[in-house]
Amino acid sequence: MNYLFVHQNFPGQYQHVVQHLAAQPGNRVVFISHDNPLQIPGVERATYQPFRAARPSTHHYLQDLEQAVIYGQGVYEVCRRLKAEGFRPDIMIGHNGWGETLYMKDVWPDVPLLAYFEFFYHLTGADIGFDPSLPVNLNDGPRVRTKNAINTLGFDAADWGHTPTGWQWSLYPDYMRSRISVVHEGVDTTIVRPEPDAWLRLPSGLTLTRKDEVITYVARNLEPYRGFHVFMRALPGILKRRPKAHVLVVGGDEVSYGQAAPDGRSFRDILLDEVGAGIDRERVHFLGKVPYPSFLTILRVSSAHVYLTYPFVLSWSFLEAMAAGCLIIGSSTIPVEEVLRDRQNGLLVDFFDGAGLADRIDEVFEHPDRMQALRDRARQTAVENYDLRTVTLPRFLALTDDLIAGRTPAQGTLATGTLAERTPA
Repeated sequence: MNYLFVHQNFPGQYQHVVQHLAAQPGNRVVFISHDNPLQIPGVERATYQPFRAARPSTHHYLQDLEQAVIYGQGVYEVCRRLKAEGFRPDIMIGHNGWGETLYMKDVWPDVPLLAYFEFFYHLTGADIGFDPSLPVNLNDGPRVRTKNAINTLGFDAADWGHTPTGWQWSLYPDYMRSRISVVHEGVDTTIVRPEPDAWLRLPSGLTLTRKDEVITYVARNLEPYRGFHVFMRALPGILKRRPKAHVLVVGGDEVSYGQAAPDGRSFRDILLDEVGAGIDRERVHFLGKVPYPSFLTILRVSSAHVYLTYPFVLSWSFLEAMAAGCLIIGSSTIPVEEVLRDRQNGLLVDFFDGAGLADRIDEVFEHPDRMQALRDRARQTAVENYDLRTVTLPRFLALTDDLIAGRTPAQGTLATGTLAERTPA
């Protein structure tokens, strides 16, 4: 079989599936993306460079759409070149969010296209307006409605869609949900697993193990969408209550989601200026972005893992923390509540309740075995519902097989059993 993937940041959400497909005899896997140094054995790279960025003079409602068209055109040109070289895919698979899948069917109209639909934007009921510190402005409604043009055009171009969680599926209009399946990317739970004897040596020379009081916080970047401001403002109280605790903070100072911090500063610098006097820097360790093995070790020595998020895309690290047997204290927001049940496989706390977060952390450390039963059930949740080899990869391959064979796939199939009932207005 010939497989054609596209994602601007190779390999993106498709790492596991392309590794699997490329390892199978008789498959040819081609991946279109922006240039980067990453390689996967057996996967052919085909890169494109957008010929320009969206112009500042373009109406600000339309800038995302203009950039999507530019990306789509870049992929279109690569597809035309591949076709001229004699390549014909049996299926095309790609992320819709940046417009890259928009014009692939104009090159191969009879080849099925499976597009990744990550998020349909809403003015209410999701991320926008959730945080009072970022109030809705008069332009948000028109801007969001126009931004969804990428979703709509991409859906029209695709034969079928996939999305990772039931709540993300529920955000799409009815007519779109009827052609979108829920299949998560999965977690390799044979690699992401607890190790009771794990230890971590910090740059300072300090060594931490599971016997220590270790509070962890992980995000791709330290920003409000992942509750970094709430966590930082709660830290002085947490450290005062837990005089032996060490806090490990993983994440960069860029912006993945939402607005950038003002004046070109990072949210970390702003919040350190605000609460730094109440933080013992000998016990709070900002580790930046770390290699994946180090990330897993951090999870394995964690006593209490804090995960806060707006109603938005659920982080991979959340499920990896469950698979690693972390005791997760998660925000009671819809994406988290789809997977984490309070006092069954973790603890929930109101996103904005810093004092409540400190209370939950106290509960963990005051428990005789730091809530081992909840840790075990967190691991069980990840293995039973999100394991790469036994659950998610077989479901994704069944989806692609259906499309290649001309069969109609199942929509709304969800690893965790039931779809979120709430659909934003």
